[in-house]
Amino acid sequence: MKAGKWIAAAAAVCVVAVAAVLVVRSEKQKKAEEAFVTEMQQVMDKYKCPGMSCVVVKDNKIIYNHNFGLKDIEAGIPVDDETMFRIASISKSFTATSMMQMIEQGKVTLDTDVSTLAGFPIRNPKWPDTVITLEMLMSHTSSINDSQGYFSIDYINPDVNPDWAKCYSDYEPGTGYRYCNLNFNLTGTFLEKLSGERFDQYVVHHVLEPLGLYGGYCVDSLDASRFAKLYNVSKDGTPHEQPEAYDPRSEEIAAYRFGYDAPLFSPTGGMKITAIDLAKYMIMHMNYGYSPLAKVRIISEESSRAMQTPRSEPEHYGLALVRNGEYIPGVEIVGHTGGAYGLRSAMFFIPERKCGIVVITNGSYNPWGEDGNILTGSLMVAFKHFLAEED
Repeated sequence: MKAGKWIAAAAAVCVVAVAAVLVVRSEKQKKAEEAFVTEMQQVMDKYKCPGMSCVVVKDNKIIYNHNFGLKDIEAGIPVDDETMFRIASISKSFTATSMMQMIEQGKVTLDTDVSTLAGFPIRNPKWPDTVITLEMLMSHTSSINDSQGYFSIDYINPDVNPDWAKCYSDYEPGTGYRYCNLNFNLTGTFLEKLSGERFDQYVVHHVLEPLGLYGGYCVDSLDASRFAKLYNVSKDGTPHEQPEAYDPRSEEIAAYRFGYDAPLFSPTGGMKITAIDLAKYMIMHMNYGYSPLAKVRIISEESSRAMQTPRSEPEHYGLALVRNGEYIPGVEIVGHTGGAYGLRSAMFFIPERKCGIVVITNGSYNPWGEDGNILTGSLMVAFKHFLAEED
């Protein structure tokens, strides 16, 4: 056989072989997707979940996403790729990411005394000489608690609230852990003072827009027709809509006090975004501050690794990101969950493998029951079918 014909024949064999591999891979992928949808629907039925969006990332790419159920039960409108959810406490990572930008600009450090930023003393009265720092706020080790509330910093201001001392727990700042939403509403307030931009606008301009994402905290600035309605679901499966989740607070914002009223936007839990865009944001964090999709660095690798480094045991909580080895047994994942107004959300990734999962629901029953919850169940299903390493 002449060389030219031999090469042509070999090439033809290769094409057939590659085609065969693709067919096998495609068939395998198809079966995985079908099994995933079936099992995920079973999880949703178990926890009486009205609607869900799930996105899977592998090798820095979105390899699969699927939407389930309804974003509006009464109108019968299904969840789709354009559906935006309030993601609750995953929002904290946006606030922390923004504050890391302030640190990189030299405006503050993780050790900055937050009293100097507040304009009033932030000190645990039982340990008045112990400085409460930005690092403590963003790692929930500040000893501040939510017993007085967290939708305003008035609660912790001695000039406004006579019961301000109740905002502090019974341990020295920096020596214990207590999850606290007020920590991040304070952090968002300080971000506003340091940046000179209103909190919600800063995050949009310096985190979302550079990544090419659509979302934000201010309801009046977003397309509300895309919002998934949120539901508290009772034991019998009856959904109860929670319209206050998207309260625009227009009147309060009209009387906004710059450098004080950032909690109106809820830096601790108010981000609205699609599951797909949240996954793109997650890809930035799994690459330590750099987005290979947008080809832009949001924070330095040092800052990103600092966010992913635990500050407490056994919680393994860093700076608005936590390391967890229980949701997917035997696998350590990094990220955050969210829960408010009935919704449950999860954003978790494995930075070493450049893979991760985003799950957002608009309601469920028994979210943290003894037999698991909507998030642990859905994370395990998605991981098993798309990310588990084969032996």
